[in-house]
This record gives sequence, structure tokens and C-alpha cells, in this order.
Amino acid sequence: MLLNWTVMILYNYFSAMFVGPGYVPLGWTPEKSQDCMYLQYCKVCQSYKAPRSHHCRKCNRCVMKMDHHCPWINNCCGYQNHASFTLFLLLAPLGCIHASFIFIMTMYTQLYNRISFGWSSVKIDMSAAKRDPRPIIPFGLSAFAASLFALGLALGTTIAVGMLFIIQMKVILTNKTSIESWIEEKAKDRIQYYQTGETFIFPYDMGSKWKNFRQVFTWSGIPEGDGLDWPVRDGCHQYSLTIEQLKQKADKRVRSVRYRAIEDYSGVCCPVTKGVKTFFTTPCTEEPRIALRKGDLILATRGLKHWMYGEKILISAADGGTRERGWFPRKCVEKYQCDTETDQPVDGEKKSK
Repeated sequence: MLLNWTVMILYNYFSAMFVGPGYVPLGWTPEKSQDCMYLQYCKVCQSYKAPRSHHCRKCNRCVMKMDHHCPWINNCCGYQNHASFTLFLLLAPLGCIHASFIFIMTMYTQLYNRISFGWSSVKIDMSAAKRDPRPIIPFGLSAFAASLFALGLALGTTIAVGMLFIIQMKVILTNKTSIESWIEEKAKDRIQYYQTGETFIFPYDMGSKWKNFRQVFTWSGIPEGDGLDWPVRDGCHQYSLTIEQLKQKADKRVRSVRYRAIEDYSGVCCPVTKGVKTFFTTPCTEEPRIALRKGDLILATRGLKHWMYGEKILISAADGGTRERGWFPRKCVEKYQCDTETDQPVDGEKKSK
């Protein structure tokens, strides 16, 4: 039985790793040219981002139905390997539960034959069992320590991977990815902030958990569709989600704040020279940090108490239009007050943090 668990776990693990999520073809454009206005353009892939696709900085490609980039498989979880990845998250805890049961029963039966109860103490003799026949496999102190360590690993894996499986099943049964759930939350915040009276309906939820489940899991093992065109629920547009993404991009540009760097920052994850609070409150995310030099201009879009996230404004033509986005310490920058027409600092106005 343990061999069966191992084979199934490794099969789905390597399937998720080597099959991959599926990528948007380089240079892809929609069939109707007028639909380009509803889509974002990826400068790296030189193509439009198909609905439900996102660009992954690690893979350096636009991934179809991207959920997240998983370091365990060194690949993205997306359209083609979502089922394999989820099955791996299911089978790994089941195999660990089976192994944990074996470890617990083994240690119980072996310790039961070695424990003697006195009036004032409990003694454990690991050298030999009190009863005959002796076990075929000797169970000494080293075997007990190894079994206890393996039991801890098995239980830890069951809890950690099991929680990830529950999270994945929640998004599958609503036919959403983790990124799309975040987009939906931002849509609600945008509508509430501007009081537009809109109602955002997620277009890919088929209204039935079974239908949503069948979008990922099929008898053939091949997910439905081609990863570029997706069925939508009644009353929704084919590009409802991409239109909402464009609105959020425009809103982010409007609400962004310009800052100027007043200190150099090397781009390290946990800077020691920027204060104790900055060191211990570094963002727990895979998003990059950007190096700053005194005088650099940054367009900040979001932030924490001691950190900010934004994009460096590149002025030099030698930069070739590259974008540098990431986190940087709030202590290194201050607000940059400028005239919108001349882009020059306003005279007589003191800069404030």
C-alpha cells in the first residue's frame, strides 16, 4: 500500500512539474482585432494576455489560467497541470496518514514490551523486550528516535499540505484561481471606494460546483477548452474579467503617489542599516526588491508601515523601456511635490514624508 501511495504521489508530482501549466503562444492576438481593446499587452512576450492568463516573472512567459508559481515543482500551476498538482496535494497527506498510523502502532507495540511500572517511577529498557518471541527487526534506541522523527515529518506534511489542498479545492469549486480571487476582492474595493453602483459578477463561475469541478478534472486527464477561450455564465461578457483588470490598472495609476529617494538602498531583502523595524517587518512575499540611488523617482502604488511597493521611473533612454518594480523601505524615500505641467518641484513647498 505504501508503494502504491509513493507511485501515485510521484506520478502526479512529476506530471505537474514536466507537463507544465501551458503558455500563451508568443505573439498571440485575438481573432477579432477589435477585441484587443479589452486585453492587456505583454511587452516581454510581445503578445496580448489571453483571458485568465498572467505573466510569471519566474517562468518569463504568460501562463494560461495562472494560479501561482510553486517552488516545489519549480513551475507554475495553471491550465494544464492544475489537476495533477491538486491530486499531488491530496495523495501526499493520505500517504503520510497511512505512514503515521504504522509509526504509531510500531512504537506502541515495541514500547509496551519494554516499559516497567514501579512504585515511584516508570522505566523503559530499550535493550530487549520483556516478552518472547523477540521481534524479527531489532527495535533499539536509534530505531525509536528515527521512527519518532519520521512521525513528526509525516504529521507536519499532513497538516501543511492538507491545508494547501483545501485552499486549492475551494478555488476549483468556484472556478477561480488565487489571482482571480484577489482581482475580485479588488473589484469590490474599487466599487465601494468610488461608489459607482456597479455590480461585479465573476464570469467563469458556472453556478454549479460539479460543473466547476469538471472544468479541471476530466476522465481523460485533459482539462476542458484550449486555455485561451473560456465559457462564461449568462449575463457576462467574454472579457468581463479583463475589462475589470484594465479598470484596476487605471485606478492604480490615478491613486499612485510619486516619491524621491533620499537614501541609497541596495535591494537586499532584510536591510540592516535601515532600522530594526524595517529589518523585522520585511514583506513575506516572493515579489522582488528594487535598488535605489539618491535622487531616483518612484511611483508607489501600495505600502505597509515600513515598506512600500512601486515602480521606478526610468528617465534615461538607455534603459530601453524596462520596468523595475518591487519593494523598498519607506525610510529611504519622501514625497515628491512637482508641477504636473513642467514636472518640476514646486517652489516654496517643503517636501514631507
